[in-house]
Amino acid sequence: MTSNLLKSPRTAAPAAVSPDDPPRPPPPRRAGRPAARRLATTVLPVIAFFVVLIGGWQLLALRDDSPLMPQVPVIWQALTDAVTYPVFYESLGVTMLRVSLGFLLAFAVAVVVGIAMGRVEFVRRFFEPAVLIGLTVPGLVWALLCVMWFGISLTNPVVAVALSAAPALTLSIYQGTLAMDGDLREMAYVYRFPARYKLRHLWLPALRPALLSGARLGLSLSWKVIVLVEMFGMSSGIGYQLNNQFAAQDVAAVLSWTLLFALVMGVLEYGVLQGLERRLNRWRKVTAV
Repeated sequence: MTSNLLKSPRTAAPAAVSPDDPPRPPPPRRAGRPAARRLATTVLPVIAFFVVLIGGWQLLALRDDSPLMPQVPVIWQALTDAVTYPVFYESLGVTMLRVSLGFLLAFAVAVVVGIAMGRVEFVRRFFEPAVLIGLTVPGLVWALLCVMWFGISLTNPVVAVALSAAPALTLSIYQGTLAMDGDLREMAYVYRFPARYKLRHLWLPALRPALLSGARLGLSLSWKVIVLVEMFGMSSGIGYQLNNQFAAQDVAAVLSWTLLFALVMGVLEYGVLQGLERRLNRWRKVTAV
């Protein structure tokens, strides 16, 4: 009986592995598992958020039963009506032109001032009060001031957007300059690199994370301010259309234009900024733990 138990495969000891034996290959991974995992971690949370948001809104609208809180089908109908009208695309094009010009102006000023603040103590102390004041002044104030200063012209929204976005961009670039590796700056000083070469091959690559994060913050501030400027002092654009729908007390139309506005922001964030960030940071090593 003892010999039978020893011969049983359940109690047999595992065979010894010789150090000269070649290592066993790992078990093959299932095809499609990384794609499914990536889908579950990126797409499903977004879908779940919108399901909860739309479902919660519909429940509140059914409970209140008020025209001030329209149901989801009514908002959807107003949204499809807005998309089918050419005025939406005209307004969107005008608004994006104003935002682009104002943001580019703010970005150019912020790069120069932010790097100078991180390099020169006098420049930092000179511009620090202006950055702090710019961060504390509401966008509504800039919108009202630019309407009074420049009237109905292209200068009005461009300057208002630039004044709103430049302080946050400058602060982000300034902090990125402080976090830059000192050895790289010493190397550029020792080898006497030209200023243009240092800006292109040293400062801009090192400040890439700060530039991208500042661009996100600056764009979000720019979109908020441009709506205020167009509501108070312009006769075209998304903000002007929102003001018209507000005057008509059409809550569904106001929500539809707001959703379309947010959709454009989502396309810029997920389609442009994140795509650019992945392309610029594709050389970085990605950890899996």
